[in-house]
Amino acid sequence: MAIMAARALLVVAMAAAVLGTALGATYTVGAPSGSWDLRTNYDQWVSNINFRAGDQIVFKYSPAAHDVVEVNKADYDSCSSSSPITTFNSGDDTIPLTAVGTRYFICGFNGHCTGGMKVAVKVEAATGSNPAPSPMTPRPRTPTAMAPNTMPPTTGGRPMPPSSSASQPTGVASLVGLSLGAIVVGLMAF
Repeated sequence: MAIMAARALLVVAMAAAVLGTALGATYTVGAPSGSWDLRTNYDQWVSNINFRAGDQIVFKYSPAAHDVVEVNKADYDSCSSSSPITTFNSGDDTIPLTAVGTRYFICGFNGHCTGGMKVAVKVEAATGSNPAPSPMTPRPRTPTAMAPNTMPPTTGGRPMPPSSSASQPTGVASLVGLSLGAIVVGLMAF
């Protein structure tokens, strides 16, 4: 009986680790002491986080005062929003980090990028040299029921396709189903 309970506990712990890694972490840009504004030091904020593929970032701001423009490195360095990859303007934008590489974001409002509203997000692999966190070490997350709305990016009022380094995130329901399936298979092995 004790062996069976230990096996069941192991299966549940493994499923929790898989589900936690699959969902990734959610980071609100500038949090906890700032947001997408002219006061936050984004170089300092980003230096404290190891972003991984599967994570997501959330930009919170007043859409009357700011926007979020994804640009290439040259436009990031020169603070130019004239050739955006994608433009977000809902004030509560969730952006999935699906691929390894650096993503560049600026505020497209006049003078804001040169005033410091720009952030380069370096995304590392979710596995390999950067192993998944222990299930006992929590990573910041936004609960699904409270997750911010994901608005389609727009340019000139028309929806834009995601950049080549972005894709639609896997649905939470399918990840939960996959994890529950793993638990059931593990329990059937007993």
